[in-house]
Amino acid sequence: MIEFYPEGRLIDKIENQNSLRSIAHLAEACREEKILEARAVVCDSKHNLIVDLGCARGVIPREEGAVGIKEGTVRDIAVISRVNRPICFVVTGFERDEKGLLTVLLSRRKAQQMCIDGYISKLHPGDVVDARITHLEAFGAFADIGCGIASLMPIDTISVSRIEHPRERFCVGMDIKAVVKLVENGRISLTHKELLGTWEENAKMFAPGETVAGIVRSVEDYGAFVELTPNLAGLAEARDGIHPGQQASVYIKNIIPNRMKVKLIIIDTFEYDYNPPSPKYYFEGEHMDNFLYSPPDADKIIETVFE
Repeated sequence: MIEFYPEGRLIDKIENQNSLRSIAHLAEACREEKILEARAVVCDSKHNLIVDLGCARGVIPREEGAVGIKEGTVRDIAVISRVNRPICFVVTGFERDEKGLLTVLLSRRKAQQMCIDGYISKLHPGDVVDARITHLEAFGAFADIGCGIASLMPIDTISVSRIEHPRERFCVGMDIKAVVKLVENGRISLTHKELLGTWEENAKMFAPGETVAGIVRSVEDYGAFVELTPNLAGLAEARDGIHPGQQASVYIKNIIPNRMKVKLIIIDTFEYDYNPPSPKYYFEGEHMDNFLYSPPDADKIIETVFE
């Protein structure tokens, strides 16, 4: 059974490196239609990608650069942006020029189509997938879920605690897990917060009387919301001079499960260049039918149901 990975995950694997050792090994990979990875080093003026195979020069013709290029549904930036990055492909043939120099013909489009047919088309809402962050926008994060095929994770699905920009959670190249939220017309939308634990699971990490670290996420007339974990925030009385993005030291005054409230007192705040750590996941399965964030006895029910 073929396994499909986000682009960049194969390049350092021994099996992949062995397939790039010689022309004979590449010919075997061609016969087996094996998906390989190497680094794209040049995109020429015709938008053909030149790939460093180590033992030979590989070329991905423009129309083979991605699913949709030939049809005009995908822009050429999908090809240009791969320069100096790992790129997946299938070996499709070999040819020599008039000087006898060998070129290995490659297709990223074919590798992507194999991934769509053998993996992505079989995904359902609630399936947990491996992903790699490819780029960040104010409205959400794009993540590669296999062979360079990107899906959108809207900003409000990244965590329960609200953020102003996805860069507060992720950085480009970060490997994460995500949940398929929606499958519509072949497009997949992702969500992430359901993997970060329930209110109770996060609240168990804290106790009244402790002073802990947090991040100021918003400042309202009635108080400041301070994030303790990506899926847990508490409310503190506002103080002069605080603003979103600051690190904070907060005293935990009270934890009220049935109201999902954490009452805080801000001890101090300071500026800090925050680099998001890899997420901590509470769910380790391959599929979830639903996610109940709120405690069983909570006044309000917060639940995600995957259909």
